[in-house]
Amino acid sequence: MIRRLLIVGYGSIGKRHARLARNLFPKAKIIILRHKICEEIKNKYIDHCVTSLKEAIKFEPQIAVIANPATHHIKVANHLANLGIHLLIEKPISNSSKDVLKLLNTSDTKKSVLMVGYNLRYMESLTKFRESLKKNIIGRILSVRSEVGSYLPLWRPNLDYKKSVSARKKLGGGVLLELSHDIDYLVWLFGDVKWVSSTIHKQSDLKIDTEDTAIITLGLSGVEKKNEIVAHLNMDFTRHDTTRYCKAIGQKGTLYWNALDGSLKLLKKGEHQWNTIYKKKNRQDSTYISEWKDFINCIKNNKKPLVDGKDGLKLIKIIEAIKHSSSSSSVVYLN
Repeated sequence: MIRRLLIVGYGSIGKRHARLARNLFPKAKIIILRHKICEEIKNKYIDHCVTSLKEAIKFEPQIAVIANPATHHIKVANHLANLGIHLLIEKPISNSSKDVLKLLNTSDTKKSVLMVGYNLRYMESLTKFRESLKKNIIGRILSVRSEVGSYLPLWRPNLDYKKSVSARKKLGGGVLLELSHDIDYLVWLFGDVKWVSSTIHKQSDLKIDTEDTAIITLGLSGVEKKNEIVAHLNMDFTRHDTTRYCKAIGQKGTLYWNALDGSLKLLKKGEHQWNTIYKKKNRQDSTYISEWKDFINCIKNNKKPLVDGKDGLKLIKIIEAIKHSSSSSSVVYLN
């Protein structure tokens, strides 16, 4: 079914998608679109490399993965969407909400699938966390604590962090966009954002021109919209103790998800020890493989992906509200 694939961008995530696409479609033709020269790209995962969108369109891809910097996503995606090409856009969908709705409308008109790459939703331990919340094992949720952070220079040891997308505002860097997975899963678990209050800063001596720290409070609707849930989210590029977790505090206990070891722990009301109710460490590539399988299934069966374009647009609007809240020192309400 899938014979021609296009990967836009060939950084670390583009390379990962090229490798996974080759494993999933061993007989397909896969080409790379990048702005740099292509001579150094010679491997078993790709068949060809081009440096212009015109050449990429001439290839007539059925699927395109948009994995270039976020500031360039929409321009390329709109051209491809107009041709009815199915799109997997790496997170975030863009660095701005401008023209995103136009892209969504084009994809709808052309009846093509548009998925946004918030692959954390495919992590089995996070899915188990969501299922446990739905089973009401901690009763009505009162508040949420979430944290994510690690030291940016250690993210990609073979790359000068100062030259990375994460470090550069013009490419869509900064903790809000780069770590937006954690905003996405909070919405997935606890409902739409009604209001935000935030402080974002460049705190460290890192040689970057973006924020490296965000301290955010979110008013969430609750999945069933029965009661508002207040969530506190801390994000940073500065900590040396790599962290990603979420605690849901309920009337009947606390549920604690640790993304690093894939564990889910429960502390019931009146008890003093945590009980591990699930543990499965995420394997390399597993969430990306699940994401790809969902993407292909949606193409084959005309289904909606787990994370669609509307989810991507919603996240960007939340991030814009967070930035506005910080710059204006005010609570910002979302429609």
